[in-house]
Amino acid sequence: MLAEIITIGDEILIGQIVDTNSAFIGKEFNKIGISVYQITSVQDDREHILQALKDAKSRVQVVIVTGGLGPTKDDVTKHTFCEFFGDVLVEDKNVLHHVEELFRKHISGTPISDINRKQAMVPSKATVLHNPNGTAPGMWIEEDGTVFVSLPGVPFEMKHLLTDSVIPKIIERFERPFIIHKTLVTYGLGESAIAARIEDWEDNLPPLSNWPICRIWEKYVCE
Repeated sequence: MLAEIITIGDEILIGQIVDTNSAFIGKEFNKIGISVYQITSVQDDREHILQALKDAKSRVQVVIVTGGLGPTKDDVTKHTFCEFFGDVLVEDKNVLHHVEELFRKHISGTPISDINRKQAMVPSKATVLHNPNGTAPGMWIEEDGTVFVSLPGVPFEMKHLLTDSVIPKIIERFERPFIIHKTLVTYGLGESAIAARIEDWEDNLPPLSNWPICRIWEKYVCE
């Protein structure tokens, strides 16, 4: 089973921040039998995001998008999702209540603005994923058998949503193979010398896309 990660934000592309989100997602997906096929970083740009979503849909079953969910004008992920899915934004009362509570408890003295209230606007087709650590909710949309999940770019918010909400839903939604890793530790030889020694072993490894073998093995172990 394949997934693709799309990270949105000019700050990633100019080297202002390091994309640690993709590394975390890749590790967590590997644990549940999902192989990350590609990681793509795009600008906060409507056309760039639309093309990335279209390309990912043609390749994988799960698309994880991080970033671009803030309240400022350059955060265009939700609007672009609506355009991609032919949808509109609607106000989610639970998200609005959560945002108001965060301001009341943690940002005392600063009144909530209309910009902050916009965080409660979500695509009508989306299943909202509650984000207890921030104002931007996660969003889950499924179309033509592909699941698209939009998560905040803030790492600790993304991690919580991924482990507590996204992964349980993926496990429930998809049949997944096992991914087995074995590490061969060597010393005293160069890479080319080692490659020559293990050539026959490498040639006899089963292809990663060998779904029937993975499913039979999973069925046998589970039973």
